[in-house]
Amino acid sequence: MNKSLDVPREAVRLALTSREEERDYIRKLEALGGKAAAVDIGGNISISISKILERALVASKRVGLIKEEYAEEGAVMGAARDALMQVLERSNNLNVGGKIGLVRMGNDLAVCIYVSIGLLHLNEFAIGIGHRTLTV
Repeated sequence: MNKSLDVPREAVRLALTSREEERDYIRKLEALGGKAAAVDIGGNISISISKILERALVASKRVGLIKEEYAEEGAVMGAARDALMQVLERSNNLNVGGKIGLVRMGNDLAVCIYVSIGLLHLNEFAIGIGHRTLTV
């Protein structure tokens, strides 16, 4: 298996879990030698960009996904920003609700942002993903 492909896949799966499934899934990833975190997001996405990036960074530090080092913090912020830009294409200036899934296994770090977009009675969704490689 190619970890560069597996880690983003796991981040997507984590972002799509319910709160109950999330705990079990994180334990499963930790048993495989990885670290994972998830955090809920919501509101008008265009005015919440900095808050979403901040939540990704705080969650990754809280569970030990990254150390408090400039390069590792930058990797999380960069991957989260990449994922967010993909989601923004479909949800600009709209209200969203969703989750950020962060997974790290060895050198590979992936961030997935899943959002449900509320627009009248039409429900839309978007997924964005970012990946970075770090030194161990």
